[in-house]
Amino acid sequence: MIAELKKIAEAKMQKSLEALKNDLLKIRTGRAHTGLLDHVMVDYYGSPVPVNQVANITLVDARTLGVQPWEKNMVQKVEKAIRDSDLGLNPASQGDLIRVPMPALTEERRKEMIKVVKNEGEGAKVAIRNLRRDANTHLKDALKKGDIPEDDERRAQDDVQKLTDKYIAEVDKMLAAKEAELMQI
Repeated sequence: MIAELKKIAEAKMQKSLEALKNDLLKIRTGRAHTGLLDHVMVDYYGSPVPVNQVANITLVDARTLGVQPWEKNMVQKVEKAIRDSDLGLNPASQGDLIRVPMPALTEERRKEMIKVVKNEGEGAKVAIRNLRRDANTHLKDALKKGDIPEDDERRAQDDVQKLTDKYIAEVDKMLAAKEAELMQI
């Protein structure tokens, strides 16, 4: 029972880490990367679809994305979807290729982005700590019911704390890497 509880807690902590990783990918740095447009939705025959399902996204250079819709009639829709997204991008179409230049970040904007990154990281840490609390509550309940001895409950709580420390250190490492990436000119 204790091993199962630890396994569940670790799996949920891993999911929190993955969610943070995905959130950090959406935060725009000065450099272009194809994952930037993953959450942009395009109206494709009446239903919203991610851009990467209606177009080929490539890197033209370090600061420019190339988006090539598979159907010619989708060029305007894809361009409009990218422009209307919350990314602050200004795409320009050249025939059937849409060029999406990444504007350079100002110092002030970089600092704002770092605040957003820290906020995302704090949210992930809170989620991980909540998972620790839930696991410890389950352990205490099992102890009260008499399902596990007190020594095993203590050891399991220590193991859960070690897991929590490990994942919070991972979050800190991800945040430091993203901050360094943001401050790079």
